[in-house]
Amino acid sequence: MSWNSFGRLFRFTSWGESHGPAIGVVVDGCPPGLALDEAHVQGFLDQRRPGTGKNVSPRQEPDRVRILSGLYEGRTTGTPIAMMIENVDQRSKDYAGLPPRPGHADAAYDAKYGFRDPRGGGRASARETAMRVAAGAIARLIIPEVTVTASVAELGGEADPERWESLLDEARGNQDSLGAVIECVAEGASPGWGAPIYAKLDADLAAAVMGINAVKGVEIGEGFAAGRASGRASLPLMQASGIDGGIATGHPIRLRAAFKPTSSIGIGGRHDPCVGIRGAPVVEAMVALVLADHKLLHRGQCG
Repeated sequence: MSWNSFGRLFRFTSWGESHGPAIGVVVDGCPPGLALDEAHVQGFLDQRRPGTGKNVSPRQEPDRVRILSGLYEGRTTGTPIAMMIENVDQRSKDYAGLPPRPGHADAAYDAKYGFRDPRGGGRASARETAMRVAAGAIARLIIPEVTVTASVAELGGEADPERWESLLDEARGNQDSLGAVIECVAEGASPGWGAPIYAKLDADLAAAVMGINAVKGVEIGEGFAAGRASGRASLPLMQASGIDGGIATGHPIRLRAAFKPTSSIGIGGRHDPCVGIRGAPVVEAMVALVLADHKLLHRGQCG
């Protein structure tokens, strides 16, 4: 079984590879009657696309989205919404003859499937996250009452944004890379979203964000600080964490995601010196997707 789908009632399936002709996603379970056009989706895609500056991958991809199905006269029909982005700036020759690369999924894919696609990471490439962002743009239409925002909180272990540019310049000069921490806040989630035990909202959020390429750790609410604090000291944080018992409380939901440094150091191909810089819109998308799913689940059970 190859797992390429995410969600329960609101569900998406992504397809395509980094150096294939196109990448795409099919979104299913979207309620009918929502206003949607390509410009809405494009606005979010533009926030994560490469080729926009020296601190991101120089790959020149316009990431122009096409909506192929699920719309009639500018509104969703309730049927599957298919979206596609053409890959226009592949340079597969850059990866010709490269052995499995440390930190990449090459060797792991070879062990599982018996062969690997070395071109830019193939299916394991961060290029796939463009379709998560596209699906997340539709998810936001289901939760208009919620605002989801994410940004870089740390870069290379440094929390002072004034230091980031010099750290990136130094890393590039040394053919090195940097990790990052992304902080995301979701405000407006209604009390009651989520479910006990096996469908906890925080568990689904953690799984969604942990499934993003290069993410190696996720904290929700007080996170690991809770394991280092006394109950009296941490009580105010717990009361405002946004999720109790796996169910939203109505307070803002806060999470942090740790992106590892880009593994492609001093080898061929085009890479981000800090992949976390383009990670913020992907984190936002995955959070929106989970919240939309849980809104529909809650409505289905509780009305």
